[in-house]
Amino acid sequence: MRGELLTVIIVVATALAFDFTNGFHDTANVVATSISTRAMAPRLAVGYAAMLNFVGAFISLKVAATVASDVVDPGAITLLVVFGGLVGAIAWNLTTWYFGLPSSSSHALIGGIVGAMLVAKGPDAVFFEDGIIGKVMLPALVAPTLAFVVGGASILVLYRIVGRLRPRPVTSGFRGGQVISGGLLALAHGTNDAQKTMGVIALALVAYGSLPASDPTPPTWVVVSAAAAIAVGTYAGGWRIIKTMGSRIHKMDSAQGFAAQGAGAAVILASTHGGFPLSTTHTISGAVIGSGAAKRLSAVRWGVAGNIVVAWIVTLPVAAAIGALTYAVTRLFGTGAAGPLVVSVLIVIGSTLLFSRRAHEAATVAPAEA
Repeated sequence: MRGELLTVIIVVATALAFDFTNGFHDTANVVATSISTRAMAPRLAVGYAAMLNFVGAFISLKVAATVASDVVDPGAITLLVVFGGLVGAIAWNLTTWYFGLPSSSSHALIGGIVGAMLVAKGPDAVFFEDGIIGKVMLPALVAPTLAFVVGGASILVLYRIVGRLRPRPVTSGFRGGQVISGGLLALAHGTNDAQKTMGVIALALVAYGSLPASDPTPPTWVVVSAAAAIAVGTYAGGWRIIKTMGSRIHKMDSAQGFAAQGAGAAVILASTHGGFPLSTTHTISGAVIGSGAAKRLSAVRWGVAGNIVVAWIVTLPVAAAIGALTYAVTRLFGTGAAGPLVVSVLIVIGSTLLFSRRAHEAATVAPAEA
């Protein structure tokens, strides 16, 4: 039992590490538009988003319930399966952060869990029809499309309303509006994304025997710790992805930023109410592209948008492959804590090297730009 307790501690710590990378990776979803249009200073925007991410995590537990009970069979879950899934998600988050691609942390997490479960228990332990297709894949298609349409329609309506007004007060007004719409988007992000980590920790507690498989509701300490981890990650900020979202897709004005944030927040909040573990990255990216395309199709850098779409497509299978491989490696060490310990050390070493390489590249580029 002592070895199993150590394993569950490692798994919970890894889940919170993923939650940190989720906030770190997905900061761009929330703040890129406000920073790009100069509605808020970068650090102020990130701090504002972090605070509202934390608050949003307490609004609902419907998404956590979906992740804990509707994706894989909670009665078949093991601690090594949860650990493998988390490693798959963390590895993909760090890889896409390194290349500045706004991919889905949510799909990485679900893909990792599914991949590990397939190796451990087989396809019967994965709820493909109702869970993966009904609550993950269909929303993955509908949400960004809906956000694209809503974002595009919104900017057309806004331009028609303010088209004859003087630019300076209009810009100032929309920048003020972005503080509100950006806050709503941050709240929506925390409500949906933090819950996925809660659901995964709940699965680990089911495997450990602390929660019943019939009702894996996350306890209060799980909710608070997940909310704190995603808030700290958000404050750390994924600046490379912020640059991609804020200016590389298209150069936004304040009205487009307001429309994109409002459309993204509305779609995410509606999905959270339905208990769908939505990709907030896909959703806000769709809204950003829609707000640019509605103004002028040529304003969107479609090559960059295409790279983002490719990252969306490969996220689930790649994270599943890494999760499956991680489970297989940890299983070589038995069912105790030895495998997770070894893999955790490798993750820390790999992450340190990745961050060091990126810091060195940034230091090399800075003098050249100066």
